[in-house]
Amino acid sequence: MRVHHLNCGPLRPLGGRLIDGEPGLFRRAEMVCHCLLLETDAGLVLVETGFGTPASHRPVEWLGRKFVRRTHPITDVEQSAVRQIARLGFDPGDVRHIVLTHLDLDHAGGLVDFPQATVHVYAEELRAAQQPRTPQERNRYRAAHFAHGPKWAPHAGLGEPWWGFDAVRQLDGLPPEILLVPLAGHTRGHAGVAVDTGRGWLLHAGDAYFHPGELDPVRPHCPPALALFESMVQTERRARLHNQQRLRELAHGPSERGGHGGAPGHRDRVRIFSAHNAAEYRRQGASLTLNPRPETTN
Repeated sequence: MRVHHLNCGPLRPLGGRLIDGEPGLFRRAEMVCHCLLLETDAGLVLVETGFGTPASHRPVEWLGRKFVRRTHPITDVEQSAVRQIARLGFDPGDVRHIVLTHLDLDHAGGLVDFPQATVHVYAEELRAAQQPRTPQERNRYRAAHFAHGPKWAPHAGLGEPWWGFDAVRQLDGLPPEILLVPLAGHTRGHAGVAVDTGRGWLLHAGDAYFHPGELDPVRPHCPPALALFESMVQTERRARLHNQQRLRELAHGPSERGGHGGAPGHRDRVRIFSAHNAAEYRRQGASLTLNPRPETTN
């Protein structure tokens, strides 16, 4: 399987190190919307969609005034998933499946650009968007992003064990190398997306955490402004913290040489990254240039 790492929604909020943890306070922080394009035997598969092309000409209407004011998104149409896929030499119409961690606007806003694709999401997440229980859920999902009538493929949170996670779902119509991993907390139906590249697994953890310091096994930490935001937008605090602990154990478990507890070898076999951290995005070999030709990983 060939994996292309795409940044489909650069964000530049004020706050510098209070948000991204990098030196400098009086600057805009660097954040990304980390998406994956997968070349599979079943066709092209997109993991996350970013903002979508409507954000380029009507950002406030498409993304919401509060989101635009807080995050200062770069809404250049060339950053959209559909344009980046075309620059890679593919026909965006060949994207047959989209797999989402959740339905927040910066993860699902681009669904409109792929109206024929089957959209895989946890059923609980789709229920949260269609039948919100709380004011927070009513406000976080944008009906305009789903008005075109996506071809939903909702999945129950059931399946087989995977590296210590008990409920993982293989997706109908997709190869077994792509799995949904339940990581509720940020939203009630939040998932991770696991991809077997043939050289080990990638786990796109979405918004299950926001900063790599949160996976520190000794002293978990997060820049203060980002930590505040994370707590403000969470749906289920206990579930979020529980799943972060499980991700810590996955990230720092035994190496191929064995070691403490758990399934042997998983630390060397699984690379975890979140949706918005620019440093993690760079570590995957991807560029932060405004209009890049997306880098690839074989």
